[in-house]
Amino acid sequence: MSITPEALAAEFSLTTAATRLDFLSRRDNGDTTLNTVRDDDDSWASLKDTDTQLDVHESLELLALGEVVARKAHDSRLVGIRAALRGGASWEQIATALGVTPEQAWDTFLASVEQLEDDAAAAARELAGARPGR
Repeated sequence: MSITPEALAAEFSLTTAATRLDFLSRRDNGDTTLNTVRDDDDSWASLKDTDTQLDVHESLELLALGEVVARKAHDSRLVGIRAALRGGASWEQIATALGVTPEQAWDTFLASVEQLEDDAAAAARELAGARPGR
C-alpha cells in the first residue's frame, strides 16, 4: 500500500485519522537526538537506541495522516459556516470561531461555495448575504 493522503483518506474517517495521528505522535518523543539518520543493520536495535518506536512506515503514515486530518477539517469549514448561518450566526461570530476577520470569513465561504453544484452554490451565496463591512 502506498502511503498517501488520498489512500488514507479513503480508509479513515476524520475521527479515526485524528485518533491514529495522535497515537503515532505520542509514540515518538521528538527528541532532537533523533534528527540524525542511522544506518544500522538491525533497524529494531536502532529504534531502541534512539528512544523512538516509529518505523519508517509509521513515520510516513504520521505525515500523511496529518495531511488527511488537515484536508478533512478544511472541508468541514463549508458545512460549519452554512450551519452557523442557517442558525442565525452573524459574520462577526463566524469570524471569531475561525480566528479571522468577518470579511475574510465571508471571502473564505464564497470561495468554498465554488465546489458546489449550481443550485446549491446559488443557495449558499444567498445565505451568505452581503459582504460584511460594506
